[in-house]
Amino acid sequence: MNVFNSISHSFRSSYMMMIPLSIIFQSCLGSIAALYILKTGGTFLLLQLGICISVTMVYNASVLAQMKTDLVFKLLLLSVVVNLLLLCIQVF
Repeated sequence: MNVFNSISHSFRSSYMMMIPLSIIFQSCLGSIAALYILKTGGTFLLLQLGICISVTMVYNASVLAQMKTDLVFKLLLLSVVVNLLLLCIQVF
């Protein structure tokens, strides 16, 4: 929990700098995951694509809605973890 708290504190302390960096990072990660989902296909193509797009857009919407920084940080982590998981499922 100490690592989470230190990263969260760092995110909160430089929030204005982290907003554009995190939007670009997680949007690129989400688009790469969507690319591999569409490239490989599969039985749950639309479900995986819907999850990928939804999680990515929820983070972007939370930043635009100016939600609390703790919630924005947790949504960023959720978006990154889900998109990395979907990407790993498609690649391996």
